[in-house]
Order: sequence, then C-alpha cells, then structure tokens
Amino acid sequence: MRDLVRRIASATPPDRDRGIDALRALAILGVVLGHWLVTALVTDSGAVHAASPLHSMPQLTPVSWVFQTLAVFFLVGGRVAARSYAAARVQGGTYGRWLGARTARLLRPVAALLVVWSVVAGALLATGAGLETVHTLGKLALSPLWFLVVFMALTAATPLVAGLHPVWPLAVVLHIDLIRFGLGGPAWLGWINVLAGWLVPYCLGATWARGGLRSRPTAWALLLGGATATAGLVVWAGYPAAMVGVPGAAISNLNPPTLAAVTFGLAQSGAALLLLGPLRRMLQRPVLWAAVAVMNLWAMTVFLWHQTALMAVTAVGLPAGEPLAGLHTVPDGFGWVVARLAWLPVFALTLLMCWAAFRTYEQGRPQVGGVTRVVREQQPVHVAEVGRD
Repeated sequence: MRDLVRRIASATPPDRDRGIDALRALAILGVVLGHWLVTALVTDSGAVHAASPLHSMPQLTPVSWVFQTLAVFFLVGGRVAARSYAAARVQGGTYGRWLGARTARLLRPVAALLVVWSVVAGALLATGAGLETVHTLGKLALSPLWFLVVFMALTAATPLVAGLHPVWPLAVVLHIDLIRFGLGGPAWLGWINVLAGWLVPYCLGATWARGGLRSRPTAWALLLGGATATAGLVVWAGYPAAMVGVPGAAISNLNPPTLAAVTFGLAQSGAALLLLGPLRRMLQRPVLWAAVAVMNLWAMTVFLWHQTALMAVTAVGLPAGEPLAGLHTVPDGFGWVVARLAWLPVFALTLLMCWAAFRTYEQGRPQVGGVTRVVREQQPVHVAEVGRD
C-alpha cells in the first residue's frame, strides 16, 4: 500500500488540480450512499417493489440534501469538457476525435451492465418471477444510465453550449414549470427540463473553465442565492422538500428536474467552489490523494454497479426465512434506519466484488503501473476521469 501511495504521488503532475478530482469522488460517494440509504426493496402480494423511508419519515428529508450531488457532476463535467475541447482545438484535433475519446470508456462498462442484466432478467422470468418484480429490479439496476445519456448529450453539445450563459437554460426551466404547475400544462413538458435543468450547472462549469466563478463572493452568491430560492419554492410554491424522488409523492424534484432542483444545484455549485481550497490543502497528504485518485480511476464501475450490489445483498438474504430488518422490511421507522446503516458495509463489500469482476471493462486489462499510468494521462475522457483536466 505504501508503495502504491508513493507511485501515485510521484506520478501526479505538480500543477494538477486535485480539488477537481475530490469533487468528483464526493459526488460519486453521495450518489452511492444516497441510493443505499433511501432505497428499500419490499415484498407485497408476491411482487417486489421499491419503497423509500422518506415517504413515512419526512423528517429524514435533509438526507436528500446531502446525498443528491448530481449538480456537482455536471458542474465539473462542464468545466473539464470545455477545457479539453479548447485544448483539442489548439492542438488541431477534430470534433469527432475529441468526442470519441471522451465517450469511448463509457461504452464498455455500460455494455457489460446491459449484458449481465439482460441475462438476469431472462433468468428471473424463466424461473417464474412476475413482470412487476423484474421491472422494479431492472429499473433500479439501469437507473444510472439516464444520467450518462444526459451527460453524453451535453458533452456532445459542448461546442454549442460552452459559451452559453447559465441564465438561459434556467429561464427555460422556470417557464416550463410555470406552464406545468401554474397554468395546468401537460406533464410531458417537464421532460424538456432533463436537458435544460442539467445544462445550468454544465454551463456554470464551462463559465468556470473560461476563468469565471473564481471569486469567493461569486461562490457565496451561488450558495446563498440558490439555497434561498430553493427554500422559497418549497415553502411558498409547493415544491417537495426532498431533492430525490419519493415513491407515492405527487411531484418529484428529480424525475424530471424541477426549478427547485435546479436552484438547489446552484447552491451545491457554490458550496463545491467554496470547498475547493480546503480540499486542495487536504489532498497534499499522499494517502488521501491516493484514495481520491483510485476512486476516480474506477468511478464508472462503482457508479454503474452500486444498485446491483444492493439488490444482490437483498436477494441473498431472502432465504433467511424471516425478513431481515433494514433489508426486506418496510422502511417506516427509525429502527429500519439503524438496521440499514448496519447493512452499508455489506453493500460496500458486495460492490467491491462487482468492482473486481467488472473493472477491466472501464480501464482495460490490468498493466504494471496501471494506476500511475492513468494518473499521468493528460486527456480527460469522461465525468469520472482521473486525467489532468
């Protein structure tokens, strides 16, 4: 381990912004822990369906404020994509080669997930599982893909949106919500916000790449302004306080994104900018930096397989006879929360096994010095890359 830490430290360029890598790692951990804490699989009339402790325990809503970190993905992604595209233009590269390099590493791990879950779904149906159960499990397993589709779409549009001011997509989200909720417009209009909503932090990242957002007053304005706007929308406009979808709720802030989710993302972006300084100082410690570098190296594998790890543990526990607290029981009390916290290390261990099985689809076959090789790479290729941006 000490040798690995030394190799990573010696391979890291001195001008590398380690804080960017730390923001990616924190965003990944937020998504993983958030899903593990608020997703429950319960059996009802022989079918498995998803439930959330936020439905019966709304006092846990602040958990969604901490672990819903998607805006940070898009903020960092916009910055990295805009910088790398500008660098590619300077070096004479073509748009096609640039886009291919940024998306290539996405295809192999996604293909592995799709193949495995196609086999699993077929096996479940062949052994008598109901369509509702297979749909619930498949939806959870493949839910990370919607994020990747949106991210790839925005990445492909980088040359068009890199100079776009974030206020324009924010205005689109505002008007869509006014039509949907204020004027009784059709619900399908909300899906326009899937691109427009996440374009806001993505454009903020592109602005950051051009030299904006560097002052602390700007970061504080984003944090306080976004938080105030979100609180106002929740208190006076009737938006849900939870920043994730809650089964059974009339409105989801995330599916599709609402104005409240976008203003919350502005607050998150401000907080991320304010954290950069402390993170950069902390990551001068070789051990901490090595952990962040390794997390970024296989971030896509962790992101794609964390829901599968949760479901695998749940399925293995079914033959125990009595439902296991925090795993199969209805999330309707703090006893469930305590029990679920105890299951987190088991989920993590199972995810580690998934990582061991599927990591080569993200980075290719292991090579001598593989970690330090990737740390040295200068061309970023996706949202969780460890290459210098």
